[in-house]
Amino acid sequence: MKWNPDECDCSVAYTLAIVGGKWKWLIIYKLWNNGIQRYGELKRNIPHITHKMLSQQLKELELEKLISRNEYHQIPPKVEYALTEKGVSLIPILQLMSQWGDDNKPDIESK
Repeated sequence: MKWNPDECDCSVAYTLAIVGGKWKWLIIYKLWNNGIQRYGELKRNIPHITHKMLSQQLKELELEKLISRNEYHQIPPKVEYALTEKGVSLIPILQLMSQWGDDNKPDIESK
């Protein structure tokens, strides 16, 4: 998603343009929680994401310099993803989101 300052010149709009959506936060969380991961590991750790969506989201996160992609020229090819310093700077927000979710998600037993 591209940020367009003509639509809304505010910091929240910019942040949402960079990391908005369902999958980017989960990818960032998995890389933070599990460390460096290969594509297949990320796919296994986020089972409901499609291959196309995972690939697209990884490319967008890399373009924004939130993750790094390290390609090793070997057979079979090996690619690893990791959080960059800029990506790690989102972790306090992610921790607050996690705490909010813990505090507000409905009790499974009460359903």
